[in-house]
Amino acid sequence: MNPNAATLSPIATIEWHDLLTLTPLERAWELLLSLPWLILSLICYANGWWWLGLPCSFYFFLTGLRQSHNAQHYTMGLPRMVQDVVLFALSVLMLSSMHAVQVTHMHHHRHCLDDEDAEGATARLPWWRALLVGPLFPIRLHAAAWRQAKFHKRIWIAGELLGVAVVLFAVVVSVDSLAWHWHFGAMIAGECFTGFFAVWTVHHDCGPDEVGLTQRGRWLNWVSYSMFFHAEHHLFPAVPTCHLSILAKRLDAVTAKFATKQVIANKLKLPATKHRLTANFEMP
Repeated sequence: MNPNAATLSPIATIEWHDLLTLTPLERAWELLLSLPWLILSLICYANGWWWLGLPCSFYFFLTGLRQSHNAQHYTMGLPRMVQDVVLFALSVLMLSSMHAVQVTHMHHHRHCLDDEDAEGATARLPWWRALLVGPLFPIRLHAAAWRQAKFHKRIWIAGELLGVAVVLFAVVVSVDSLAWHWHFGAMIAGECFTGFFAVWTVHHDCGPDEVGLTQRGRWLNWVSYSMFFHAEHHLFPAVPTCHLSILAKRLDAVTAKFATKQVIANKLKLPATKHRLTANFEMP
């Protein structure tokens, strides 16, 4: 039983420990998830197929967010150092320090949507303002992470930002890197929209007594790589993304309260209920 959920039955009765373990195939899947999209996008750009490369870049960014999110929680089923290296590699490829995101994301779990939550601040804005201030989101996030981070995390952050600078310089001065120009241009755009798509969509209209939104529907969760099981993630952060759909079924079996608020609303009419629960959380 989740120790922090013990006072919130029936959620406290949900079994989740069996969802922590990944099979070898699942570990390989999580480790290589974004690689095919990166390769496909670069091939498309190299051949001048930008109209096909951009959707591939979108899915590289989406799957990269999923990988980094799992690595930030150390739920990939791999040694911690390997997951730190994954964060470093994704930082260079996605133009953002993923260890900085880790620092603010863990802070977000402890202070979800309150005044101290730098990551969740975007969710308190109207949708159009969340889009408008999108380019400022990664800047503010990195600044907050540097203030909050301990020394060993600052080393990772500094190293990742240095790696980003070196790679960008190499691409800019190279005359034979059109594909990489397209790639990093897409990544810059992705970073500008991260505050809206990764934060606002899963937390908008949620008060401090709510953990976030979720999503039901196999098709929507398939195309979004299960990234919208956000209420489930906040309830049990140690469960890897690939098992959140199982957790969602177990949650729905004991209560309908969390399925009432979805990222993309459905026609299900259930009594609205507010809950706050942050459980199974440990600061890396």
